[in-house]
Amino acid sequence: QAQAGWLQHDFGHLSVFSKSRWNHWVHKFVIGHLKGAPASWWNHLHFQHHAKPNCFRKDPDVNMHPLFFALGKNLSVELGVQKKKFMPYNHQHKYFFIIGPPALVPLYFQWYIFYFAVQRKQWVDLAWMMSFYIRFFLTYLPFLGVKGTLGLHLLVRFIESNWFVWVTQMNHIPMHIDYDKNVDWFSTQLQATCNVHQSFFNDWFSGHLNFQIEHHLFPTMPRHNYWK
Repeated sequence: QAQAGWLQHDFGHLSVFSKSRWNHWVHKFVIGHLKGAPASWWNHLHFQHHAKPNCFRKDPDVNMHPLFFALGKNLSVELGVQKKKFMPYNHQHKYFFIIGPPALVPLYFQWYIFYFAVQRKQWVDLAWMMSFYIRFFLTYLPFLGVKGTLGLHLLVRFIESNWFVWVTQMNHIPMHIDYDKNVDWFSTQLQATCNVHQSFFNDWFSGHLNFQIEHHLFPTMPRHNYWK
């Protein structure tokens, strides 16, 4: 599931086929049938992220501030001056491991993707999603029963969630996070991204998103070319 996530990311960025239409078609299949999520939902969130990475209230990926975490040096100071205290932020480096990685996919994404598809009437995406769940339950129900199949699904999402959050946060959260200052596009991308050491394992584990700087500057480039 984690690797399928990196694969759908490739198609979503139109970086596999030379024709955009082919990328869109296969993107719906991979994220819908292989992962059970709507392509329209990913496009809606991810394109905002690339337009304004780490810009508070414009990048959906940093919307957890300030409900759970105090992100960035500037925003953290702002919360302190306003005396807003939603969580014990001085301990956020400890409870991040409990709230962030384990909970994002199985607890939040799992219900929100259905809400998104129905609310926006994305019926084709919803059909692709249902094909995933029908296939999943037909495959495992005879062997594991209802409780076992649900448990397996939850376990897979739990492991995938930890994997996904570590990869996506390690190359953005350490960087500059603030309100949109209307800086030029190139500088905005560089301020919000950092790379992680290149190795065979890191390339595989992160879907080559350890080259986050190159990915944000050239989002349609095939991932195996980032190192060049």
